[in-house]
Amino acid sequence: MTIIQRPLLASALQAGLFVFLGLGGRTAWSAPATQEAFALHSFERHHLSDVYFAEGVAVGDIDGDGVQDVTSGPLWFKGPGFELGGEIRPAVPQDRARYTDHFFSWVYDVNADGHADVLAVGFPGTPGHVYVNPGPDHLDQHWKKHAILNSVANESPQFIQLVGDGTPELVCTNGGAFGYATINPKTPLEAWTFHPISDVVAPKQFGHGLGVGDVDGDGRQDVLSKSGWYAQPADLTGDPKWAFHPVNFAQPGGAEIYAYDVDGDGDSDVITSLSAHEFGLAWHEQIQEDGEIRFTKHLIMGAKAEENPYGLHFSELHSVALADMDGDGLKDIVTGKTYYSHHEQSTDWDAGAVVYWFGLQRTAAGGVSWVPHLADGDAGIGRQIVVSDINADGKPDIAVGGMKGCSVLLHETVATDAAGWRAAQPRRRKTD
Repeated sequence: MTIIQRPLLASALQAGLFVFLGLGGRTAWSAPATQEAFALHSFERHHLSDVYFAEGVAVGDIDGDGVQDVTSGPLWFKGPGFELGGEIRPAVPQDRARYTDHFFSWVYDVNADGHADVLAVGFPGTPGHVYVNPGPDHLDQHWKKHAILNSVANESPQFIQLVGDGTPELVCTNGGAFGYATINPKTPLEAWTFHPISDVVAPKQFGHGLGVGDVDGDGRQDVLSKSGWYAQPADLTGDPKWAFHPVNFAQPGGAEIYAYDVDGDGDSDVITSLSAHEFGLAWHEQIQEDGEIRFTKHLIMGAKAEENPYGLHFSELHSVALADMDGDGLKDIVTGKTYYSHHEQSTDWDAGAVVYWFGLQRTAAGGVSWVPHLADGDAGIGRQIVVSDINADGKPDIAVGGMKGCSVLLHETVATDAAGWRAAQPRRRKTD
């Protein structure tokens, strides 16, 4: 079990009960008025499999018993104990010297029969498939496979509600265009319809960096890429191209991209990693001048220890999740090292298969800091990381899959006092 620490700050911050202190090379907050505002957070690793089956992982109720289960490539694991539940398809271990044929997956009842199916994406540029859940009485059988899109490219596809119709879309690139694939409600297991929103500007097979969020605050979800964002138009009739706004968010691109109000000023900033196979994590502050939107980059973690206030650096942030990990009302960054992602080609490829979360803190003066906490030192991540309350205890857990196999990191908290919390805070890097 790896212990990490972070206070539950929301109510005390709103009440103005905190001041910022420098404590012998550390940065901490002073004690709140109530001791129960403090907690030590820990994550207990449950290693479901050490076999390389997939770069992704998914969470959902596979057997319909009301308890969350976990899928990793061809296998599903039954919650809450995560014993092997069965095979979705024949389980063939993948060659760690190469790449798997199963990258991403999501649990969703595609054909609306009451059973949770699995949407799966293979190696970038290959087709997407739906594996149809045969129902709780037949989970000892392999699931029927249906091709739904001829090619799913970009290495951070999203299955998310994009256009406001109440049904999630598969946001990806196809044939070199950014766009989204919609489920055909009358024939959900036949080919989905791809709606391009751009010209042919993306790699036809790979490509890094993709996200969904309302950048301009008009109430419509936009699509973000490493090179800028596509504004969703008010009318989608006839599949119009979406207006592109160029911004250098990340070159060569890293992971999922998020639009979120980091600094609390009412507009959407942008969060992403900078390179999937090298270094960098940043948030881009939105600034509006004369009706125009521009962004200022703020580095959270770079290639050198001195580029992070806590001296932290690790490479290969191929997936990023955004979730409120500590219950303070602010969303935090969850990421880690995609261990062995390009085998021994990437910088620091063997430097440790870590999983971290960066707690967002806002100061009274409008400043922002991201406090790093180690969630696990050996689970690593693949190309897809999932944050979900897997065991239904009210705390967000983390699920990962990749070269290290599949693991679930269950989140626990223990109350402490001000002194215990302060002593446990990560130490800031000393500067001259």
